[in-house]
Amino acid sequence: MVEQAAITDERIARLRARIGIAHPHPLPPWYRSPNSDAFRHVAEAYGDDNPLWCDPDYATSTRWGGPIGSPCINGGDTLIGHNEVLELGDDTRALLKGDPLKGAHAYYSGSFREWWAPLREGDRVVRRSALVGVLDKSSKFARRTVHEWTAEVFATTDRVLSAQHRLMIRTDRAQVEREHRDGDTSFSVDPYSDEEIADIQAAAIQETTRRRGEEPRWWEDVDEGDEMAPLVKGPMRVTDMVVWHTGMGMGLYGVKALRLGHQQRQRVPGFFRPDELNIPDVHQRVHWDPEWARRSGAPAIYDYGRMRETWLIHLCTDWMGDDGWLASLDVEFRKFNFVGDTHSMRGTVTRKYLAQGNRPAVDLDVWGENQRGETTCPGHATVLLPSRKYGPVLLPEPPDGASNCSETLEALVARFASQDQ
Repeated sequence: MVEQAAITDERIARLRARIGIAHPHPLPPWYRSPNSDAFRHVAEAYGDDNPLWCDPDYATSTRWGGPIGSPCINGGDTLIGHNEVLELGDDTRALLKGDPLKGAHAYYSGSFREWWAPLREGDRVVRRSALVGVLDKSSKFARRTVHEWTAEVFATTDRVLSAQHRLMIRTDRAQVEREHRDGDTSFSVDPYSDEEIADIQAAAIQETTRRRGEEPRWWEDVDEGDEMAPLVKGPMRVTDMVVWHTGMGMGLYGVKALRLGHQQRQRVPGFFRPDELNIPDVHQRVHWDPEWARRSGAPAIYDYGRMRETWLIHLCTDWMGDDGWLASLDVEFRKFNFVGDTHSMRGTVTRKYLAQGNRPAVDLDVWGENQRGETTCPGHATVLLPSRKYGPVLLPEPPDGASNCSETLEALVARFASQDQ
């Protein structure tokens, strides 16, 4: 019996028909009413103890005048934001029903984020989502893949906060399991010596002394070619992913426990497959089940791409200081980050200029490099810095002067379309 491919021309065409159509996010926000506790929980989930996110008393003394969320909670998948679009017409509902690529595996492979205003305690945040791009690709990992780009924008009643383009790479699951079932079983992470663990711990503890914090990083003092002080992330443990879920929720899949898990299986049975005890479990267990990871084509369990995105955000916010503003960051997840790997998050200043006419800015190349010398997550960032000449940071303007979610999403869809010609 010939297996039906999950990715075909007809299925891709059905997916492309959805581009630009706003729809409700299927999951509620992890934080319905974000406050200083939520800001702290998210920061601690990725190992950030900056008091700007974690200490309300300290935050009150900064230029922000009170607690604000780190860029990680300001937007980003399912963390915040009530659906602005609640009802769909019959035709739209029919068009958006189901997954045209059902049966294809999904890898969170890249993200591009922008921030225009801070998230504050008590903000009532709304969000609006739409598919913005579907690119037909081929790869070494699977013969045919699809790059599926979704945009999500966030706003309050008086300001646009942020936006995210999320890249999911879709591959034919059956083909991957068939061709990579045995995987590279020879792969392993080398054990660490006691001395290596001590060195990593010392480097991680010392990072707090290098955090810029309340001392401004003046634009005039930055030069192209400057290197950012690196951050050490690791050795990564399953425990780190458990803590991650505590602060960041269960992401796009909304995995539930016990009775709620049985209810979820009733709604989306295709998301579950039996383990060695014939117990239905979620596909997401590739992150903690070694055998399931190998069956999915990876030699070992690995992290979430969003973890390394937050690590790069942490690198930037530590470097820029509390008076700076992270305006944008993009990152590609090119290689796995396996449990046991240790990453050094690094960056270099590549450009110094005035953005939007009068906003002192620097562009950065940022990346994460593991202990084997592999760059797993290259990216770029733009940071606005205070200036002795131009004054405090002016927050960036949303695209096309947008003032709400609808206008912002429309501008982002147009921008993506112009890049996809």
